[in-house]
Amino acid sequence: MRRIITADVQDQSGVLNRITGMLHKRQFNIESISVGKSERNGISKMTFVVEVGDDQKLEQLTKQLNKQIDVLKVKDITDKAIVARELALIKVGGSGQQRAEIQGAINPFRASVIDVSKDSLTIQVTGKPDKVEALIALLRPYGIKELARTGMTAFLRGYQPQEVTEINSHLV
Repeated sequence: MRRIITADVQDQSGVLNRITGMLHKRQFNIESISVGKSERNGISKMTFVVEVGDDQKLEQLTKQLNKQIDVLKVKDITDKAIVARELALIKVGGSGQQRAEIQGAINPFRASVIDVSKDSLTIQVTGKPDKVEALIALLRPYGIKELARTGMTAFLRGYQPQEVTEINSHLV
């Protein structure tokens, strides 16, 4: 069972190491992790994509994260309305005719060429992880020389569908 977990944490040295160490010790497989400063001074936001076996393991994960002294808030946002994005840098081989083909292939993905050399192009793409995966698959035949991905970063949308029900129940 794949889950998207966010955590607000203290922006301090060693926090990432302690949290990933705890996840490792309890044998959670981290598919991706991204960390960055949040809108609040001294607070960072972590986004984990983790494989948990079942609901019991998910509960164990959230409890263990909440026990960490540097963790302020944990949310499982998997089944919520979220905004989620990933960044990938993809270096592909290409010269002459291939460059035009590659440029045509990346346009529908709103990707851009950010570096050009004699024998390669570096492409930047942002979007949902499945969009990034699709572009990578499309570029594989050109020969991917290097690939770097940020992992997913996500948070809740401003509007959550259950809010309509809650609002309507107060009106009745």
